[in-house]
Formats: sequence, structure tokens, C-alpha cells
Amino acid sequence: MTRADGSNRNAVRADSPLFGELLLKLGIVTPNQIEEALALQSLNGQRLGEALISLGYVTREQIQDALGEALGLHNAPQGFTPAQPPLGELLVGLKYLTVAQLDEALALQRRTGRKLGEIVVEHGYCTYKQLYEGLGLQGRVSGRQEPPSRALPQEGGHHRVMVVDDSPLACAFVQDGLVSLGYEVICFQDPYEALEQVGKVQPAIVLSDLDMPGIDGMELCRRLKEGPSRAMPVIILTANDNDAERVKGLRAGADDYVNKSASMDELTARIESVMRRTGETERMRKLFARYTSDAVVEEILKSPDSVVLTGEKREVTILFADIRNFTGLADSLPPEQTVGVLNQVLGGLSDAVLTCGGTLDKFLGDGLMAVFGAPVFREDDALRALQSAKMMMAFMVELRERAEAEWATTRQGRPLTLELGIGINSGMAVAGNIGGAMRTEYTCIGDSVNVAARLCALAGPGEILVGERTVELLAGHESGFEELPPVRLKGKPHPVPLFRALW
Repeated sequence: MTRADGSNRNAVRADSPLFGELLLKLGIVTPNQIEEALALQSLNGQRLGEALISLGYVTREQIQDALGEALGLHNAPQGFTPAQPPLGELLVGLKYLTVAQLDEALALQRRTGRKLGEIVVEHGYCTYKQLYEGLGLQGRVSGRQEPPSRALPQEGGHHRVMVVDDSPLACAFVQDGLVSLGYEVICFQDPYEALEQVGKVQPAIVLSDLDMPGIDGMELCRRLKEGPSRAMPVIILTANDNDAERVKGLRAGADDYVNKSASMDELTARIESVMRRTGETERMRKLFARYTSDAVVEEILKSPDSVVLTGEKREVTILFADIRNFTGLADSLPPEQTVGVLNQVLGGLSDAVLTCGGTLDKFLGDGLMAVFGAPVFREDDALRALQSAKMMMAFMVELRERAEAEWATTRQGRPLTLELGIGINSGMAVAGNIGGAMRTEYTCIGDSVNVAARLCALAGPGEILVGERTVELLAGHESGFEELPPVRLKGKPHPVPLFRALW
């Protein structure tokens, strides 16, 4: 039976005996290892896959690949990119959602048109960490990869152009004209072959005829924009220049639409215009790739006009995290070990920020500052910040437990006893590029930022202190807070309401 999202109720889950049979069939585990994992599963209630991981018999990547196999996502013919599996089915398969929860979320999605991921997190069915794990698996089993690097301009400043047209005469005409102007041109008369070779050729831009047998220019453009070459600009060439066709081409993702009767001067002007816009997009990508996750960068690139680098006021949620006791620990360790521990901790904290869709603003010695709401605003920024904080705390607990287990084995030195204090506050702030000609950084400044920093300074080990506005934004969510006595903060004439997040 197939649900509304196209998923199969009878898909094999990672906790079922059939899943163990699949692992055996794939040669990933032995029968004895399955029996041992099932025995462990009966004792602690773990999923079969998790039991195998904890016993060291498989990796998480092997489990995810096998789950994709169980969902029927790897049985495509050679050279075929499998369809993207439904996110809801993957979350159920990973045991992050129940079937009833998925059905309820899908019904709400049909009524409201909202994204499934936002619904399941908002209702507390799963966390952002679990959601992004599902999205990561979805990308892997659908064959999505990172886009290839852009082809660099040639010595004369021009770019490599791929021309796709089933007419040899049309290909020759465009090729001769562009080559005479210094471009490198590679022609394909078969659009299927062009799709196969685009990763190898790595053109800077694609010029495609609209009317071709097999797949037309719009379908070629759509496939390019949905595949690994999605960042590659595409110009559609056509003899049919009516408004309806132009709109259809742009909706397919084309960057421009040029009539075949246009002069070579106009065509090259359009190419250079598109390449300048693409260069600006790549500059934006590189700028924000240092601060935030790939998902946020893609959202920025979809609407670059919404990002004001020169400065704008907007409501954000700020998170400061600071490692407690680190100075004392650093005094007792060699410098290289101190840096290693610090990198390990800050790496885990920044992963929590990026997983929840935040922007990593800066590292502050033995702490960090993160922003939720800039450069991309979401209605649930406060929830994302709180879940990020809870992930950080869970990471620190896991880190201490591993250190204590290692110390119990070696009895060398002393176990790692680092703690974390976190402050979260929401409010208006100025976001933009701050700095001088030699160095700038995208950041937020304002009173709300100062309050978040001071809440972090007040937080005790293992404590998440939260401002009043953040608690207001989280009203209606399953987030517990303990109200504390108001506190006086530097620069504030009156005591500030204070809350402790329960995690």
C-alpha cells in the first residue's frame, strides 16, 4: 500500500528481523554477529542497526546504505540516477518517526502546504539533528553530489561553453562565432550525451537549443539544475520567442532566453552578463560557506536580494557558548594537546550550530557565538537555537563519558572534566559585514547580542540561560523553562527576566 508521499508501508525498517536478513544477504555481517546484536537488542531495546554499530560490527554508513537497499533505492539500472526517496519514509525507517506521526504530519502538510521537516520538528516528533540525518541519507541514496568546480576562464578571459543542438549546422554556426571571439566551445548534438559528459567537460555555461528530439532544452535545463551541475548557468536558444515559451524556459531554471536570430554580439553580451551574475553568486556562496551550513547557503542563493551585506535591522536569536574550566585544564596540558582538545570541543559545538541551520558568527577563544535569523530568517529560529544548545550539552556529556572510560583503562593523567555554559537571547540586531578594507566579517551587533553574552557569562556549568523574548517565541512548543529571579546586567537600568532551559 502506498501513502500520499509515495512511500511504502511495508518498507523494511532498521529494527526488523528482515533488515538483519538483508545485512546477511549483502555480506555486511555474519549470522553470529546478528545473533549477538539481537541478544543485545532484547536487553537494552536498541534498534538492530544501532546494536550492530555499538558492537563494532558495522559503521553507520553501512547501515544507511543497507536501509536504502531495503527501501528499494539501489536497484536502478546502471547509469540511472534513482529518484529521491520520500523523507518521511526515511525518518520512519530510521525509527525517528512512527507511522502514525508521519500520517498526521502528511495530512497537515496537505492542508497547509508547509515543509514536512518543519512540521515534524515543530510538533516534537523528531529533532533537527535527526531531520538532517534523514536529509543526508536522502541525498546519498538519490545520487546527489556536490556540484563540480567551475571551469576557469581561459588565458584570454573567456570561458568554456557547451553547445547542445541537434542541428550540425546550428552547432557549427555558434561554435565558429564564439571561437572567433576567444571562447572554447564543445558541441553535442545528442542531449543525453551532453548530460553524461557535463561533469567531465565542466563548462562555465551551457547553451541549449529549445526544440530537440528525445528531451527538449527545457527538460535538459531542468535535469542540469536538479543534478550535480545545478549551479551551472544555462541559456536556451530558440526560434520561438513568444512570452509563454520564455516563461516556461525561465521556470525550468534557465538563466536567460535568447532568440536564434540574435547577433553574435548580443549572444556574447548575454553570456558575459550571465557569467557576471554567476560570479556574484559564487562570491556569495564562498562568503557564507565559512559561516553556515550548505542548506542555509542554498537558501541565500535562491534569494540573494534578501541578504543585505551593508547592514540591516532584523530580529535574531543569539547563542553564546563558553567552555568552563578550560583555562585550568590548559595550564596542565602540553600546548599541542590543549589545541587538540579545544578543536575537538569547538568542532562538536559548531556542528550543532550548522545542523540546526544557524550561522557560526565567530570563535571566542574557548567559546563561540552563533546567530539564528541572519542572513536567513525562519519562523522557528528560537527553537533552532534552543535545540542547538541542547545538542551541545549532550555532546559535552558524551565527551566526558568517553574521557572517563579512557582514563579508567589507562589511568594516565586525569579524565577530561570540561563543562559548558550557554546564553540565548532574542531581539533586534544590526546584521551585516563589519570591518575594514583588509578584513571584514558578517556578524550581528546590538543590545540583544550583549544580553546573550552576559547570560552566557552568568550560566553555571551545564546550564542554559535564556532571555525573556526567546521564551515568548517558544510559547506553544514543548520546551520547558524554569523562571529564575530577575538579574541586573551591565548597561541595563532595570533587572532583566531570566529563565533556565530544562534539558
